[in-house]
Amino acid sequence: MDDLLIQRRMRMPVVTGVPTSPEAVRSSQPQTGTSFRDVLEQEAQKTTELSFSRHAAGRVAERGIEISRTGMERLEEGLRMAREKGLNDTLILMDGSAFIVSAQNGTVITAMPSQELNGRVFTNIDGTVIL
Repeated sequence: MDDLLIQRRMRMPVVTGVPTSPEAVRSSQPQTGTSFRDVLEQEAQKTTELSFSRHAAGRVAERGIEISRTGMERLEEGLRMAREKGLNDTLILMDGSAFIVSAQNGTVITAMPSQELNGRVFTNIDGTVIL
């Protein structure tokens, strides 16, 4: 066991030399014009976007659930509300349809239309957002 560990460490390359100074690296790179704040805001907006798992996309298609652009915006608003409350797995009720959404990664896990909601029990959810 120890021999294997020693052999793995022996395969690691050894780097020698003098590292470049940060000033030299900084001055040689051209300015792109994009500030850190702009990049941070763009990345923050990406995390609020909603995606559909393969399972959920199949359920939406086979059950004939139509989601317009405003419907997607409302689902994203429900996701933001769930995140603000610290929810993980959330039931979002919107326009008579139900969506189970993982607020942690912004993914719709499954969806069902209003016709299938009667008599259903939703388990393993932290909370519900009604839009």
